Amino acid sequence: MRRERLVIIGAGPVGLAMAAALRREAVAFEHVDANAGLGGNWHSGVYETTHIVSSKRSTAFADYPMPADYPDFPSARQMQAYLESFARDRDLARRIEFGRRVVEARPQPDDTWVVRFENGEQRTYKGVVVCNGHHWDPIEPELPGSFSGRVMHARFYKSPADVAGARVLVIGAGNSGCDIASECARVARSTDWSMRSGAWFLPKVAFGRPLTDLPVWSLPVPAQRLVLKGLIRLLIGRYRDYGLPEPSHRLFERHPTFGTEALGYIRQGRIRPRPAIAQCDGRKVRFTDGGETEVDLIVAATGYKVIFPFLPKGLVDVRDNVAQIYGGAFPPRVKNLYIVGSEQPRNGFGAILSPAAALYARLIAMQDEFDHPIGSILEFGGERLPTSQYVDPAKARRRIRWGRRLLAIMRLEGRILDRRRTYRPIALDLPPAVDYRDAAE
Repeated sequence: MRRERLVIIGAGPVGLAMAAALRREAVAFEHVDANAGLGGNWHSGVYETTHIVSSKRSTAFADYPMPADYPDFPSARQMQAYLESFARDRDLARRIEFGRRVVEARPQPDDTWVVRFENGEQRTYKGVVVCNGHHWDPIEPELPGSFSGRVMHARFYKSPADVAGARVLVIGAGNSGCDIASECARVARSTDWSMRSGAWFLPKVAFGRPLTDLPVWSLPVPAQRLVLKGLIRLLIGRYRDYGLPEPSHRLFERHPTFGTEALGYIRQGRIRPRPAIAQCDGRKVRFTDGGETEVDLIVAATGYKVIFPFLPKGLVDVRDNVAQIYGGAFPPRVKNLYIVGSEQPRNGFGAILSPAAALYARLIAMQDEFDHPIGSILEFGGERLPTSQYVDPAKARRRIRWGRRLLAIMRLEGRILDRRRTYRPIALDLPPAVDYRDAAE
């Protein structure tokens, strides 16, 4: 029976959206997650005081709005409750097997997939839908010299109690770094905030509305930049007035940081902005501008790797932390493997994820019509590989609309490619299988 089913790995927002979409397309699947409950990072990967930085309107699934009594920026507990409600209402929750950690998923010569779990169980599936997220495998900081204090990645920060009374240095100016620096400003003995280069800080609210709800996001990217820079100058001012470096990159070349609370604490003197670290010596940290401070704890908000540890090494190419897949989900030359959610929208996931999952489910259902993988057909049709993991919401919505309209053309391209008989199962080119315990390391 399982040879006719897919397996969805991961029951966070992306996995739930894919499960709902595949059910609508009558595509058979099983659903597994390593955690004890659904929700992905919202279940076990965020700190207690987390609130979303995009609004509830832009974050909710397009076909499932958040409750009217939720605030504009719901908390982690509210997000968890929302996802549980979605799963119940779509009859998904009872179908998920929890505590099922996948340690190896390997293609076979007949294009099926053997999936091994941490407990040693092995199952054979028709294909694999990978929804394992991209905010869980930390990029550890490179600290020059020798630091004798404690180092904690933001992934493992859970509450203000972790930093209370300590002399803290926060590294990184992303959303997590901004939040944690603000919490340190309230409870830590001292707070220094180091960033190697400037960041684009955006207000969460403008003109009484969440910034992500304003119509600016439907404009072309150059117009978005122009409008948002005007709002920054009007509502925040110049970053150098806060002692922060001006960004060395264009807006949207990296993920912007939503929120200005930390900037207020800088003005109060409760956060000291610092440049990059030059040297660590015991508890003393010296910075590239010659300044130094004594630190008990370094919290590294230094980002995450895009990684698929249970897949054979090199099966999915990742360059500069960007998975090289076509159409946001389809690796070339790999049949019945779908990577969903490795990209990150610049604001809430909902407006993109729901229609994208519906389109992906249609394409997955179409795979049975072709010998070649969907990714190879997209490549043949002129689709380009991504160069950034950050997605422009308006552009993504346009691509999804066009994708639905072009399904007939894609079918024709698939038939043309199949006539060339160039497909070779990638399992034939992979090295022999390794023990699943080695694959998990």
